Amino acid sequence: MLTNPMTSKRPINLGVEQGRLAACPAIHNCVCSQADDQAHYVAPFSAPGMTGKEILARLASALHACEEAEVITQTDAYLHAECHSAWLGFVDDLELFWSEDENVCHVRSASRLGLSDLGKNRARVEKLRMLLEGWGFCD
Repeated sequence: MLTNPMTSKRPINLGVEQGRLAACPAIHNCVCSQADDQAHYVAPFSAPGMTGKEILARLASALHACEEAEVITQTDAYLHAECHSAWLGFVDDLELFWSEDENVCHVRSASRLGLSDLGKNRARVEKLRMLLEGWGFCD
């Protein structure tokens, strides 16, 4: 796959700081379960009866099967993957963070470039939610 050099620079604000993923920018190319506004908010993942480690493992497996994704970092409580679009090689950063305190897996999916993602990040998160809940296969 060809990588667009304009999209390959990894953001410096990735990761978890004080129990939170980075805030989404004001533009509409990001969703996050810890967003304070409805435009960027998406519900966190939960799976009763599963540990955080199991949820992250299942989501990583779904990523490998369903997305042009490369897992960059994975621990028992955090996962960062780069999702590549088939068209033009644009890169989105997907982050998953298991919050033991809240018993949920927070999610953030953000495009590296552009003013709008045309709903791609929200669609990715919802597809992963369906796969986590056992509702289907990749399209």
